[in-house]
Amino acid sequence: MAATLGDRLGELRVRRGLTQERLAEKARLSVDTIRKLEQNQRFTARMSTLNRLARALDVETSALLGPPAVLESSGGAEPPSILALRQAVTPLSGFPGLQVFDAEDDVSPPSVRELRDSMRSTDNVRRKGELTKITALLPALLADARAAAGHYSGADRAASYAVLAEAYQVAATTLTAFGKEDAAYTALERSMEAAARSDDPHLETIGVSTLSWIFAKQGRIADAERVAVRMAERVEPGFRSASLDLALWGILLLRGATAAVRAERADTAEELLSLAAAAAARIGVDRLDYATPFGPTNAGVATVNAYVDMGKPDKALAHAARIPGLSGLPPTWLARHHLDRAQAYAEMHRDGEATRALLAAERTAPEWMRYHGTPRHLVAELRGRELRRGSPIRELAVRLEIEG
Repeated sequence: MAATLGDRLGELRVRRGLTQERLAEKARLSVDTIRKLEQNQRFTARMSTLNRLARALDVETSALLGPPAVLESSGGAEPPSILALRQAVTPLSGFPGLQVFDAEDDVSPPSVRELRDSMRSTDNVRRKGELTKITALLPALLADARAAAGHYSGADRAASYAVLAEAYQVAATTLTAFGKEDAAYTALERSMEAAARSDDPHLETIGVSTLSWIFAKQGRIADAERVAVRMAERVEPGFRSASLDLALWGILLLRGATAAVRAERADTAEELLSLAAAAAARIGVDRLDYATPFGPTNAGVATVNAYVDMGKPDKALAHAARIPGLSGLPPTWLARHHLDRAQAYAEMHRDGEATRALLAAERTAPEWMRYHGTPRHLVAELRGRELRRGSPIRELAVRLEIEG
C-alpha cells in the first residue's frame, strides 16, 4: 500500500525535529489529531487542518497529500507525460536570449477556427476528468496556438492569443491537479501574458480565479482569498448586468469563500457564499463559460463543500438535498460533490452512505478518482473501519490500488 497521509506527516515531523506535542502546539491542533493521523487511525483531515500542519512543517499542503499513486515512480523522475507538459509550458525557444530552433517554427499554423475546435475538444476531455488524455493533448495545442499567434496579424493574431491563454490555464489546472504547483504558476503567468494580447477581456478574470485556486492548493490561503476578492471588487457588476459578467463575478466569490473557509473565517466565507448565491439566482440557470460552471447548482455545490470543510456535516447534507440540476454538472464537478457528501457521511459515521457516495463518484469520473488523494484517503479510512472480505468498500480499495 502506498504511503498514507499519516506516514508522510510522521516523516516530515521527524525530519523537522519536532515531537507530536510541539507540532500540535505550532499547528494549533490537538495532539490526539496528530497521533491518530500518524497511527493511521484516521486517513483524512479537513483542508484547514492540512493547511495548519503544512505551515507548521514549512511545506506545501500537497506534500502532505503526496503525488497521485498512478504517477509515482521508483526513481523519483517525473513521468514522460508530465515532463512533456512542462516542456510545452516552458519551451527552450521561449527563454530570453537563447537562440534555439524549435520544431514549432517549422510547422504551418492551424486556422483560428481549428484552434478553437481543438480548445473545445480538449476542454471536453478535461471536464470528464481524463487527465492522462489532457497531458497528451495540451503540448500540441500549446504549440499550435503559439505558432498561430506568431504567424497571424490583426484579429486572427488576437484570437490566437485568446486560445493560447485558455490553453495555458488548462495546463495550469492540470499541473496543479498533479501536485506540480511551481510549473502551474509559470503556466498561469504565461496565460496572463497571452490574455493581455488577446481579444477577450474576460480571460484576465478567469486567470485570477485560477490563481486563487493554485494559491489555495499551495497553502497560501490569505493570498488565495485576497486575489479573488480584490478582482471581484474590481469587476463587480450590477444585478442587471449580462449573465456572463455575473457568472465570472460569482466564480471569484466562490474562490474567495473557499479560501476564507480554509483560513477558518466562517463569517467571511458565508457572506461571500451568500453574494454568490444571489448572483446565481439572478442568472437562473447554470452557465458553462471557460470550463467553469456557475449558477444555482454550482453555488449550491460550493456551499456543501464549504460546510464539509467547516466541520458541519449535518448542514452540508441538509443543503445537498436541496440542490437543483445536479445531472447538468460536468463529470468532475459532480464527482467532487459526491466526494463531499461521502466525507460528510463518514464524519457522521454513516459509513454505508459514505461508501455509496464514493461509488457514485467513481461511476461519474473513474479516472478522476484515481488521480486525487482525498477520495483515496477516505476509501482507506472507511476500509480500516470495515474489514469484511468482499465488501463494496474493499472492492473499491482494490480498484484504486489501495489494497491488493
